[in-house]
Amino acid sequence: MLAMTSLVTAVFGNPAGTVVVDPANPQTTAPGQQPETSQQPAAQSGDIDTVASRVYIFVGKTGLGHDHGVEGRIKSGSVKLDTDQNAGSVVFDMRSFDADTNAARRAVGLSGSTDASTRQQVNANMKGSGVLDVQRFPTATFQIDSSKASSQKSRRGLPQYVLNGKFTLHGVTRPLQLNAELEEKDGKHLLRTRFAILQTQYGIRPFSKAFGAVGVTDQLTIHGVLSVTP
Repeated sequence: MLAMTSLVTAVFGNPAGTVVVDPANPQTTAPGQQPETSQQPAAQSGDIDTVASRVYIFVGKTGLGHDHGVEGRIKSGSVKLDTDQNAGSVVFDMRSFDADTNAARRAVGLSGSTDASTRQQVNANMKGSGVLDVQRFPTATFQIDSSKASSQKSRRGLPQYVLNGKFTLHGVTRPLQLNAELEEKDGKHLLRTRFAILQTQYGIRPFSKAFGAVGVTDQLTIHGVLSVTP
């Protein structure tokens, strides 16, 4: 056992303050220190599971351009159902947006895949100062004012909720209403939604080059999948 400990130290080193645990004589804390815990706070009702949640965006082409699918992550948020006010918020991590991942292309109905070099260029254009400008605007936020059950079922026959609120993107805030389908799965509320926005309404100029011969449409179709603690 001591030989294994020596091997670990030889490979990774033993920086000052690092405790190397000998399996024959386990010691998880240095003398005088309090034991550390890696436990995360328990999820509260309405909390969004940011690991399991995603947003996918369909970006259509103009001219000789190409259709794209973009995958993005949720930074934080919560959704409270059947609430007339302060129903939560969804914070989107704009820096995480990644163009033409295989998951994104499948989610928005595109076939095939995109090579790494092309994806890198598309991401640079999308996140640069000419479009999303993620350095100035690293997040977008949907502030949910109310969340009420709809009288209509979804196409799959599942309950739907109408979410009313304000969407802030690129420093511009506008009202937004969307329908979200509710599915109970693996002990979570899965909220699925699909809605469209115009980039120009949020002060974004759709990307184009070669005098408009290659570019993308003004309209973006957004598909959201939120995993929410009941």
